[in-house]
Amino acid sequence: MRPLTDNTPKPLLMVGGKPLIVWHLEALARAGIQEVIINHAWLGEQIPHALGDGSRWGLTIRYSAEGNLGLETGGGIFNALPLLGDAPFLLVNGDVFTDINLANLVQRGLAEEMLAHVCLVDNPEHHPQGDFSLSAQGLVSDAPSLTFAGVSLISPDLFAQCHAGTFPLAPLLRKAMQTHQVSGEHHRGFWLDVGTPERLNYLENYVSQTLS
Repeated sequence: MRPLTDNTPKPLLMVGGKPLIVWHLEALARAGIQEVIINHAWLGEQIPHALGDGSRWGLTIRYSAEGNLGLETGGGIFNALPLLGDAPFLLVNGDVFTDINLANLVQRGLAEEMLAHVCLVDNPEHHPQGDFSLSAQGLVSDAPSLTFAGVSLISPDLFAQCHAGTFPLAPLLRKAMQTHQVSGEHHRGFWLDVGTPERLNYLENYVSQTLS
């Protein structure tokens, strides 16, 4: 995303007149969520300054700092577990934009014995190989045919054998898939990984034409 992120963390890049992360906060508030934990890394000190305590959206925001180098998704979540508590939580990556119905996810919760429920989307051009596959029974496996959307319900128990440090989330999900403890759904609406200036520009055009 450079040079746009040389001085601005990706979640604060502007889309439709407001930071990308604010679109997430508004969606979370509409879904009835009240408490939000934000992990931040590169230039992350700008994020609490920009968002404050979340009260303007009817939220309570707390922050988990990872340092400028970051801890990757898995390590970042593990670092934030003391703030997240013992119940399953909704995970939304800060660099995606989607119309996934977060309220439906929250209401469905995790089925008994499940460690995660993940949203999958059709493979975008920049990731044609995909990540996981979805069975007719709603279980997710490691045979790639769909792309992980970066939106999921996660049980803290997924991290039971982890230790503090830098590590990705995907290997933990794959291990849980081996014991049939990851369910999923195929989202066929709008989804975009905002990973390049070109995709950010595409999103700006999309927002201006459909959401303004």
